Amino acid sequence: MKYIDVDEVKLLNFYKTISNNVVRIRKERNISQLELATSIGYTSSTFLGKAELLSENKHFNLAHLYKIALALDIDMNEFFKDVVTTK
Repeated sequence: MKYIDVDEVKLLNFYKTISNNVVRIRKERNISQLELATSIGYTSSTFLGKAELLSENKHFNLAHLYKIALALDIDMNEFFKDVVTTK
């Protein structure tokens, strides 16, 4: 098997794409961070907010994305679309 070296900038851009899409879809559905966080099993919006901002090295993992996709009734592929959003 071949070793793949992914530089940190590319990985950060990958995480940004995902978090931007989570934010975009959540806002399109008029769902608050707290509502989404509680729907996936959190008691506060702290983790979700940090993952959306990539703060404190937090980001969404596959389990988070799976739960969010179910909560928002969307295909998980939506999170990986390379869409430019304005904040």
